[in-house]
Amino acid sequence: MGIIGDIFGFIATPLYYAISGILIGWHKLFDLLGLDPAGGMSWVLSIVGLTLVIRALLIPLFVKQIKASRNMQLIQPKVKELQKKYGHDRERLAQETMKLYKDSGTNPFASCLPLLLQMPIFFTLFRLLDQAAKNQTAHGFLTEDLARQFGDAKIFGQIPIADSFWQAGIWREGGGDPGVMFLALVLVLAMTATTFFTQRQLMSKNMPADALSGPYAQQQKMLLYVLPVAFGLGGVAFPIGVLLYWTTSNLWTMGQQFYVIRNNPAPGTPAFEAKAEREKAKAVKHGDVIAVDEPTAPPTPRRPAQRQQPKKQTRQQRRQTGNPKPDSTNGGSS
Repeated sequence: MGIIGDIFGFIATPLYYAISGILIGWHKLFDLLGLDPAGGMSWVLSIVGLTLVIRALLIPLFVKQIKASRNMQLIQPKVKELQKKYGHDRERLAQETMKLYKDSGTNPFASCLPLLLQMPIFFTLFRLLDQAAKNQTAHGFLTEDLARQFGDAKIFGQIPIADSFWQAGIWREGGGDPGVMFLALVLVLAMTATTFFTQRQLMSKNMPADALSGPYAQQQKMLLYVLPVAFGLGGVAFPIGVLLYWTTSNLWTMGQQFYVIRNNPAPGTPAFEAKAEREKAKAVKHGDVIAVDEPTAPPTPRRPAQRQQPKKQTRQQRRQTGNPKPDSTNGGSS
């Protein structure tokens, strides 16, 4: 554990300072606004503020995630062609697939970056809250006094934010705490539901029909059910303060993804068609003329102009115009 502990400490130390600094900054703000600094609500709102700051910093990575997901969807027909062509040769298929990713500028791992980067933050907050509650341990900018306040904070003066569903179980000695169990269960269900609907929103609205089959689609469908189950099972051991962080983060993800899909959908998806319909309705509402492609009738063929026959003239008229009647016997000479 010596070298593993050193590695974890090397990674966690800057995170302790970053997370505790943001957390304390929000806590001081709510203190200035009149909330009880030792009360649970000021620390709960500080956790929500911490979540918003972290998610705002991750917006560039979220944009990369959406672009990577879109590119993965759009190249699925080409991936299927490669599978048909090189299905008998797995090594060649892998080489050609990676070449396709490189040529299209697609990184299949970019879609996991926001989640992967949040995991160290998630566990650091977990450790920060857990040790503050148990030992009033100071970390980063969180002094012992603040750690004691943080660890002892209670929502509505009754529900400790450091407790979890499992710790407060009614099977524990003394009967546990049903209030903590109820709130923790609500947050676990909210965390699980937001994880599920965020993934489902991406698949149902921003994936073209031809991308709903194949390896990438199977991976997305697996994540649709595996991630919520994993978070649901693990959530019973998370402190309420950590559940607040993750649920708030999921709500941010859902809203941010909804905005991006609504305003910049992938071509050939239900979201793209819905955007086209909204733009058409908006144009009609403002009285704009919408060009509609209507089938044009084939051009009517022009009839050749009828040759006008010369009028018959009398001998006197011919003399006046100087056009004598041609003589049929001598070829016209008189």
